[in-house]
Order: sequence, then C-alpha cells, then structure tokens
Amino acid sequence: MDLRKIKKLIDLLEESNLAELEIKEGEEVVRLSRVPKGGVAVAAAPAPAAVAPAPVAAAPITAPAAEPPAADALPAGHVVKAPMVGTFYASSTPGAAAFVKVGQQVKAGETLGIIEAMKMFNQIEAEVSGTVKAILVENGQPVEFDQPMFVIA
Repeated sequence: MDLRKIKKLIDLLEESNLAELEIKEGEEVVRLSRVPKGGVAVAAAPAPAAVAPAPVAAAPITAPAAEPPAADALPAGHVVKAPMVGTFYASSTPGAAAFVKVGQQVKAGETLGIIEAMKMFNQIEAEVSGTVKAILVENGQPVEFDQPMFVIA
C-alpha cells in the first residue's frame, strides 16, 4: 500500500468520529485506531504496514500479574518455547480434555497444545520424549515468541 494512501487514511480518521479504521487491499492490511487521551498505543494485530494515528503521552506500564517464571525457577528438563505470538489452547475444542497433563509421558512429535495466530491453529509438538514436568501457560492465555510453555524431562 502506498504511503500517500496511508497518510490520507490518517487524515480521514482524524477528521471523523471513528475510533478505528481497517482497510484491506489484497493481502495488505492497514489498521488505524484512535487512542484515548493518556492511553498507550499498542500494535495488537500483526500487519504488513501499521501506522499510529498520532504520538501520545506514554502512561506508566505496570508488570503483568502472571509473568512467566524466571529461567532459574523452571524444573530441570527440556523447555518447549512458543515459536510464535498468539493465544495458547490446551485442547482442540472448548470442553475437550487437554492434550497433555503434568506427569504424562509424551513422545517426540506428540501434540502438547495449540497456538492460534492470525486465525490459524498451529500445533505445538514435543521436541523430545519424556515426562511433562511443568505446564507454564494456561488455556486461553496469550503467549509471546520464545516464551517457555512446557518442561519435559
């Protein structure tokens, strides 16, 4: 998408009462959103070109309540990390049994969970065989790239 078009979209957003504007041209997506006064702009959806409507004053950011445990606090074993940003699901459908539980034996290649990213469901597979020692993420929790998810020993 042309930078001039994006600038026109920004002007359109500023002149209107719209809070958010999303334009798709083929595979390109541009999402503009107006941030309330005192808010912080955060890019929530990955897009080839994302433009903030205007600079805003940064509000103090507090640490999330449930931070992943430090590397020292993890049980000994192989740590399976998130290969992408998305939402973690412990089962294939809501209400279904989880793929794995703590203490369960798994084989390399067995599904541990699913990460939904951009409406695609990606299976997270065990990289080694062993026993699941810890599950470090909860069902429905957002995960970040390289975030520890499971420990297998």
